[in-house]
Amino acid sequence: MDQTVVTEPDPDRVPRGRLSLVVPTYNERANIAPLIAAVARVLDGLDWEIIVVDDDSPDRTFEEVRRIAATDPRVRCLRRVGRRGLSSAVIEGALSASGDAIAVMDADFQHDERILAAMYDKLCDSRADVVVATRYDGKGGVGDWNAGRQAMSRLATWVSRMVIGGRTSDPMSGFFMFRRDLLDEIVYDLSAQGYKILLDMLASARRPLRVEEVPFVFRRRAEGESKISAMVIAEYATLLVEKLSRGFVPGRFVLFCMVGSLGILVHMLALWASRAAGVAFEEGQIMATFVAMLFNFGLNNEVTYRRWRLSGPAIYGGVVAFCLVCSIGALANVSVAELAIAELGSWPLAGLSGALIGGVINFAIADNVVWQVGRRRGRARGQQSSAAPAAVDTSRGESPAL
Repeated sequence: MDQTVVTEPDPDRVPRGRLSLVVPTYNERANIAPLIAAVARVLDGLDWEIIVVDDDSPDRTFEEVRRIAATDPRVRCLRRVGRRGLSSAVIEGALSASGDAIAVMDADFQHDERILAAMYDKLCDSRADVVVATRYDGKGGVGDWNAGRQAMSRLATWVSRMVIGGRTSDPMSGFFMFRRDLLDEIVYDLSAQGYKILLDMLASARRPLRVEEVPFVFRRRAEGESKISAMVIAEYATLLVEKLSRGFVPGRFVLFCMVGSLGILVHMLALWASRAAGVAFEEGQIMATFVAMLFNFGLNNEVTYRRWRLSGPAIYGGVVAFCLVCSIGALANVSVAELAIAELGSWPLAGLSGALIGGVINFAIADNVVWQVGRRRGRARGQQSSAAPAAVDTSRGESPAL
């Protein structure tokens, strides 16, 4: 007698359903229509959607997405106003996705969209949490990169392994696919800072993740300019520090200290200039201190707190508050240093102790006082967006990200 064998579904495998593709953009108007067309070709026969998360591009990329979405319900756009950043854009796009499998890729054609189906098959047919498109294994490659860029990428990859170990050959890849339940599991632990969201995800998981790989060759940009910059490198460094310290040292604190170090240089240059101009030391020191404070405020406003940057009349209040904060930090610096020199008798240790305590106090107060106005404005924008659902079409066209 024939017996029918009933195979139970494997709960560790992703059910074949909708694939959501998240594409963060900034000034990618010329690329977005060709990319969507290319994705449609390679994913023919699959249930898919594409969510373009645009950081209010000056070239109005969001308008091009809205034009396409008017005739294709699989296309959506989240237009973010007042904030930027690839990692946070990916997180917001992924949270709005409807698929059980979520892919992340760039809009500039450097990521090979032709392997999306292979990545999806591997995620669904294995027990993987993440499938990484790798440049450093199998038939993968970095294309026509020069020796300097290759060396920088290899170094960044090597350093990142101090945080995540050898889970993948390409932790710096911006092209990967993951299970929705993984996002739900780690979303509150993500830094959402910088450009290396895969590294952030792998480092934030509280259990060993199952990672599979699909090789690909990195291609040249189709249109536009590369966005790599000193700021990208700095944010990568702060992400590593935050993850290595398990969140004990916030990334913003690292940036705040970096800005403060540059402020010391500015102070010394201003003091030298005042001396060259014949100004007395006391007056020169006061001028140099004020110049350094203005420099630190401006750079922190544009870099460390750019998500909540102050603008318009709020800048004046911010400058005054920041100078008061720095004065409190300076007083704490001197007090702790005097106590340390009396107890330890070491000038270097006393100076370091004072600088450290002063820096921590400056950061703590500035973080919770000076830039609170920017945070309140961000929350107000979010509340306004959620309070007016009639103005939001989440199925097609553009919708403000929450």
